[in-house]
Amino acid sequence: MANSFSKAYQKESINSRLAGADSYTIITMLMQGALERLARGKGCIERNDLAGKAEHLSRASSIILALMESLDHSEGGEVTQNLGSLYEYMNMRITDASIEKSVEPLVEVMSLLNEIKSAWDAIPREEVESALQLQQQRG
Repeated sequence: MANSFSKAYQKESINSRLAGADSYTIITMLMQGALERLARGKGCIERNDLAGKAEHLSRASSIILALMESLDHSEGGEVTQNLGSLYEYMNMRITDASIEKSVEPLVEVMSLLNEIKSAWDAIPREEVESALQLQQQRG
């Protein structure tokens, strides 16, 4: 019962943060959520928890798909195309991990996603603010 309250609280907390979040923050949260799900899926594979593996890897894959869909191909050029291909590759590797019940593909995906997240997190806040203002003016 305590676990269900904890999950409800976490979901409400995430919903509250999303309600007032800008696109930069949402992308950051998606990346962090994917990394958490991948780590949980990895643990499930190590414990031979097949139901947990399926749940966590499915959610991680869905999050990566959302990241792929968030790419603005009209603005990003080659970088956006490459990132889209990388997200697609990550989803293929998650599928490999699930089918093979192997953690190695997940370790690879987590490493790739950590690199992307590190670069994302390194964007100076002034540039983020400027891009968000430009986005609002266009929107």
